[in-house]
Amino acid sequence: MPQLDASTITNLRDLGGIALAGNSAIRPGLLLRSGQLDRHDPAADPIVAALGIRTVVDLRSEAERRERPDRLPTGARLIIADVMASGLDSTRGEQLPTRPEGVLGNPAVAEEHLGGGKAEKLLCEAYRAFVTSESACQAYGLLLTTLAEPDCGPLLFHCTAGKDRTGWAATVLLLLLGADEATVEREYLAVAPAVRAAFAPVIDRFVAAGGDPGIADAILSVRRSYLATALEQMRNAYGDVETYAREALGITPTTLDRLRARYVA
Repeated sequence: MPQLDASTITNLRDLGGIALAGNSAIRPGLLLRSGQLDRHDPAADPIVAALGIRTVVDLRSEAERRERPDRLPTGARLIIADVMASGLDSTRGEQLPTRPEGVLGNPAVAEEHLGGGKAEKLLCEAYRAFVTSESACQAYGLLLTTLAEPDCGPLLFHCTAGKDRTGWAATVLLLLLGADEATVEREYLAVAPAVRAAFAPVIDRFVAAGGDPGIADAILSVRRSYLATALEQMRNAYGDVETYAREALGITPTTLDRLRARYVA
């Protein structure tokens, strides 16, 4: 599960090598995750070119895609799987802060909408909605069915920072392939340094302008409590990950068998 030293894609990771049940592991070079690809330069990033990525699944919203469209690796196809297309109903009209530059652009507005613990609460509600909202279920189902296609090749899935929507996608995939929750949590938390480094200038400007560092931390940190919230929601609603995949994401036993045959070594 190494962090890949790409120069134009932030938070790029290969899930290959992650330990699974039965002395098995994820096959390397096939399952990749990252932050947004708007700065990707195929000519200047030989590490990415060497991966041979054939499919990119973009979990971002329409507004995010419009503002910062993906620059695809050479030869890759793009699939849109908008986790938040239905608005994440459980957040009662609020949206997950997907654009840190905008959310943290005005300290007074950030304090009004996200201060006093509101940011943490919003993130937890969003993680519950990753499990329950219609668009999230459709998006994660599309990701898994795409991964089971014979010709999907090495696949990269991403959102903006590569920690929340992408983090839950990696969690579900790893659990289905046979990782235990401790392993899943380690992978979830492992992206924290890359996220922090990518958004350090945004955080520094926000704090320098008088913003509450706690708000920035709540939005841009990777917290056990966020992942635990989604896992609890999944267990309460479906009991286990296979039932969740079948009933909420529409994953058939045949698709699950194909995923395990392809990605488990």
